[in-house]
Amino acid sequence: MRRLALVLGVAPLLFLSSGAAAARARRLVLGRSVDGRPIVAAELGNPASARKVLVVGAVHGNEPAGIAIADLLISRRAIRGVDLWVVPSFNPDGVAAGTRGNAHGVDLNRNFPWRWRPLSGVYYSGAHPLSEPESRIAYRFLGRLRPAISIWFHQHLDVVDESGGSVVGWENERIHGGTAFVVELPAGSLRPAATARFAHAVDAIAAR
Repeated sequence: MRRLALVLGVAPLLFLSSGAAAARARRLVLGRSVDGRPIVAAELGNPASARKVLVVGAVHGNEPAGIAIADLLISRRAIRGVDLWVVPSFNPDGVAAGTRGNAHGVDLNRNFPWRWRPLSGVYYSGAHPLSEPESRIAYRFLGRLRPAISIWFHQHLDVVDESGGSVVGWENERIHGGTAFVVELPAGSLRPAATARFAHAVDAIAAR
């Protein structure tokens, strides 16, 4: 597994003024889960910027620590020159139930068309690629946004990995010129200081 370092000691970032910050988060319902829960994306910064950055707090419902980072990013002032999109969770049903899969028991990270294969058990990959509404929502959204950088939070390995699962593999294969990678957070909930540290790291990466 190749690991990438998050650089936390960076120069001060340029944020939008507090006046502009009031309109920083435009929320958009991308679609709904199996059980009808909304999958919401928040857009911060400059929509006209060519630099699109995506942060996803959770794909597996029993790996929710990244949602705190996503929520903090949404509450902060936007970075100049970046169109930042934040999706707290593509699997709200799994988060509500505390399960890895969605309401159908499908591992959404294995439901993308990149090298899909039938898997059962905890990694159940669904009846076919993109069989799940949440996967289709993510697929369409990624295809429209075509982010330069995508950061997908998972647990519990406490590393940063550019190989990732099938979603990241699909992105790196299909979205040319972009880079997608997984940040595996440690087990359990993040302390506020750790949440702030990861959010700052996202800001630093987005601003480069």
